[in-house]
Amino acid sequence: MLALLGPSGCGKTSLLTILGGRLASTGNKSGKGKVTGTITFNGCSYSSSLSRSIGFVTQDDVLYPHLTVTETLLYTALLRLPSTISREEKASIAEAVMIELGLTACRDSIIGNSEKRGVSGGERKRVSIGQELLINPSLLFLDEPTSGLDSTTAGRIMLTLSNLTKGGRTVVMSIHQPSSGIFYMFQKVLLLSAGHPIYFGKASSAMDYIASAGYAPSVPMNPADFLLDIANGISPDETLHDREEIKASLVLAYNSKLKNLVQEEMEEVTTQLRENAPNNNTEKWCTSWWDQFTVLLERGLKERKHKSFNSFKITQVIVISLLAGFLWFQSQDHVQDQVGLIFFIVGFWNLTPASESIFTFPQEREMLSKERTSRMYRLSSYFAARLVGDLPMELILPTVFTTITYWMGGLKPTALSYTTFLIITLATVLVSQGLGLAIGAFVIDLRKAVTFSSILMLSFMLVGGFFVQKVPPFVAWIKYLSITFHTFKLLLVTQFAPTDLYECAPGLTCSVTDLPQVKVVGFEHKQYNIIIMLIMLISCRFLAYLGLRKIGVHS
Repeated sequence: MLALLGPSGCGKTSLLTILGGRLASTGNKSGKGKVTGTITFNGCSYSSSLSRSIGFVTQDDVLYPHLTVTETLLYTALLRLPSTISREEKASIAEAVMIELGLTACRDSIIGNSEKRGVSGGERKRVSIGQELLINPSLLFLDEPTSGLDSTTAGRIMLTLSNLTKGGRTVVMSIHQPSSGIFYMFQKVLLLSAGHPIYFGKASSAMDYIASAGYAPSVPMNPADFLLDIANGISPDETLHDREEIKASLVLAYNSKLKNLVQEEMEEVTTQLRENAPNNNTEKWCTSWWDQFTVLLERGLKERKHKSFNSFKITQVIVISLLAGFLWFQSQDHVQDQVGLIFFIVGFWNLTPASESIFTFPQEREMLSKERTSRMYRLSSYFAARLVGDLPMELILPTVFTTITYWMGGLKPTALSYTTFLIITLATVLVSQGLGLAIGAFVIDLRKAVTFSSILMLSFMLVGGFFVQKVPPFVAWIKYLSITFHTFKLLLVTQFAPTDLYECAPGLTCSVTDLPQVKVVGFEHKQYNIIIMLIMLISCRFLAYLGLRKIGVHS
């Protein structure tokens, strides 16, 4: 068990993420910098197959809140363990990991989050460690595993990690300020100061080495506290020495006393291990595309059903549909009112799916980055599972809304008209959802994404044909990009024909085509509107996929 020690900002997390092959996807804390040089493991270059035998536990426990402990570990096992192992065997491995980490008591408890109470902080950390232990890694990296935990819980976590090393695993962790009890669990320590190593060796020899460099504690104290003070350039005798001078003297001492010894030791060990190293599996993925898709679909449905069918969302849709139904109740004799009802339905189901789907990928970016870096699945399988899994969740509530509003509002009472109306409404929901997914994938800042989406959707509504009939020619082209315009026209076609008449004044009938809102969209060339909607449906989702690749979540 090797501990990376040092004050905040000394480079512990950056070094750990570089060694774990995570810097390219997660970045260091500043989000800047390039990595040069080479990293080898037992003399072998880092590769995708090698990454699957290395575990990495991030400082923040990135877990799905509505899954239970058992489900979390099972789905991880299904994705990370090879297809040659059956589902039953993978479930047994997950069970064994729960027993090893003492998680059986909370196996059926959900993970939870700030809104939903779940397992404790220590149990969450053990679940995160358990996800990495499923692949039985020979090397396990952990970034600040005791961060945010009380001393008792932190001690239990460290004892668990110490026991893992007895099973033949190497554990490397960054840790900020361990207690003396935790410090003495480490076999080796790497002490960093401003990006430079100032000690590497046995933890039990650290104090003697620093003393040989001219710095010994004046009173008995926690070795970790003393080493952190020294790494910060704080003199143990509390004299006003220049901090940079102390740091420079320690770097110089390391270079003259330890550097060559460490390099010789590493070269000797590497030579021995390279000769006995087994051939790495060259397969890029552990499981097939279809296996990844089905597991991700199953997991996604379990996790997101709580969000998609929460009581607030259901109440919102039903209340608004009933309100619209009462306002336009049996308005079949008032064509202008029916046109207004149709435009309201179009506007509501353009804005709502777009504004909600913007949050889809930003909320899952951390999880996606974590799992993709571990080579758990292809980006395409995740994306396909997400789209398919969202279909029933995204279409049930619009169906309920349309059914209530359609029949209460007195729209054309035929099965064909209702069915066509519903299909077009669901199509616009999917197009708007795809647009929101694309915006959320490309625009990382959620506030900017929401603002951009609002401006875009309101612009589409303004040129949709209901509010403004005489649009200046230099901006009239925008309507052809408007989801609202195409949906409004197609829904009008389901309810009216060019030959329909209505009472425009007492004793006077007029053609529906003379109604300003109908006249601006017209009835002709509706096949073009259908084709454009299909193009939007496909292109928005393709753009969303490109957006995920753009943010560094590579395929």
